[in-house]
Order: sequence, then structure tokens, then C-alpha cells
Amino acid sequence: MTTSHGRLVAFGNQLIDVHIWLREELAELRESIDAHLAGTRPRELRAHCLAFCSALNRHHTGEDDGAFPELARRFPELRPVLEELRRDHRLVEDSLRRLQALVGALDQAADPAEVRRELDSVAALMETHFVYEEKRIVSALNALDAPDWHRSRPEFLRTDESES
Repeated sequence: MTTSHGRLVAFGNQLIDVHIWLREELAELRESIDAHLAGTRPRELRAHCLAFCSALNRHHTGEDDGAFPELARRFPELRPVLEELRRDHRLVEDSLRRLQALVGALDQAADPAEVRRELDSVAALMETHFVYEEKRIVSALNALDAPDWHRSRPEFLRTDESES
């Protein structure tokens, strides 16, 4: 199935691509934090952390507000899975908030090792969540034909704030 512009409509495959991109962004953030722990101070650590946290929150909010309601409407049997994924989103959001606060306080009293532990927590939550989500909803997303999503890429499938 393709759009009028010839773009393959496989929203689940696009979701996997976004997850890969988010994993890569997390790896870059981890490198920045490791560099800080090794004694160098990357100038953009706070900005990088904020950008990553914002991208992950935008992705999850887009799922909660757009993809999940559509999936629940078209595939009612997925509702318990979608609720579990929403609970995961809240756990990830809480961990991201803690991470941002710790990174923001690195120049004051924050323990850099605590920052790394919180980042490891975010990474573990993300990976578990992404693997479960990919196993449970990718085929349903691939089966969807959501006309609005053809005109403008939905939030949960964006990797850049300027995408539309």
C-alpha cells in the first residue's frame, strides 16, 4: 500500500525506525555523560539531554493522543496492551524528569554517578518498552490506513520537530 506520493504506508515499520533513532540519540547522550564523568565537560550536555527528553516525550505523547486511540478503535483486543504501554510512558516520563533535574544540577551538588544510574534506568525502561511495543502493535499499525497520517506525519513518527 502506498500514498498518492508513492510513500510506503507501513506505520509500524516507521515506528521501529523512530525507536532506532531514539536508541541512537540515547547512545549519544550516554557518550556525553560518560565524557563528563571522565572529566571533560561537554558544553551541550544540558541541551542534548533536554532535546532527547523532549523527543522521547513527544513520541510517547503522540502515541497516547493519536496512535493508541486509533488502534483501540480499530483493534479493541489491543486495549489492555495499549493501557500497559501508557503506564510505561508514565514511568519513562518520571525517569526523564529525574534525569533532567540531575543533569541540570551537575554544576552544583549533583552526583555524576547518579546521573549515569538514572540514564541507565531510562535506557532499561525504554528498551523493555520498545521491544514489547514492537512485538505487540507493529503489525496492527502496518495494517492501518489512517488518511490523516498520509497528509502529515503523526507526532509519534517524527524524529525532528521540523518534520510535518
